[in-house]
Amino acid sequence: MNVLRSIPRGAFILAGLAVVAAAATGVFLYSTLQVRYQRDISRIVFNRNWDLLDQVRRDAGVTADSLRRAMAEASPGPDADKPYIVVSIADRRLWYKLGDSVFYTTRVAVGSGKTLVKQDGRDEYKFDTPRGRLTVESKDAGPVWVPPDWHFLEIADKKSLGVVLLKRGQKVPVGDSAVITVDGNDVVKKFRDGREVPYESGEGREIIEAGNIIVPPYGTNQRKYRGTLGGHRLNLGDGYALHGTDEPRSVGEATSHGCVRLRNEDIDYLYGIVPVGTPVYIY
Repeated sequence: MNVLRSIPRGAFILAGLAVVAAAATGVFLYSTLQVRYQRDISRIVFNRNWDLLDQVRRDAGVTADSLRRAMAEASPGPDADKPYIVVSIADRRLWYKLGDSVFYTTRVAVGSGKTLVKQDGRDEYKFDTPRGRLTVESKDAGPVWVPPDWHFLEIADKKSLGVVLLKRGQKVPVGDSAVITVDGNDVVKKFRDGREVPYESGEGREIIEAGNIIVPPYGTNQRKYRGTLGGHRLNLGDGYALHGTDEPRSVGEATSHGCVRLRNEDIDYLYGIVPVGTPVYIY
């Protein structure tokens, strides 16, 4: 007791703070390791890549038991008797599998990873292919692409154009006493004499007038692009999909805006054999 009394009270406080800091550090490291586990679980399980398992174990500095426990806590893998799709972003390849058997494999295009910042500098779009477990929620034949705003912003950025978000009822002057407006489901150029000329629609045929790219309202024909996505599409939700392309040379590259592109003959074949509800594992 005399020895304890001889230790300054401040030393006890410092020792207590050190213990708390060590505990907080341990919690932080444990959380970090769990994030790393979740990042690599899909790749390990669904490809039976035990070499990668060893590498993760070495990198994380943990035992096999703790890593396998984290794997067990992750979402379950594919059923042994049900087919599923695997997409490797790094390999830019897709497999349609049942267990260890491969029904079909082909090259794909994946997200470019680029970032597009809006002109006001406040918002940005990141063009990544999502990772994790998704599902084929629906299928389309002859899909129509309705380009998001970023499509027009990207073109404006490349061509140094202004951007006009056209609204129904709005009239945008374009010179020669003409205006751009919406009539029914068409964006039209309306002249002083009352004539109206609908604009063409499609990729590469965007409306550019007076140094601005005009963004058509949703629901108009000029906001619907046909042929861009090939002949078929497997929808994965949140705007992502496996689909064809009118740019077959892009397949095998990291060049999409997040979707997985296939050659038209590949997506046509998969459309016929992949049912709605099929799991899709992207890593």
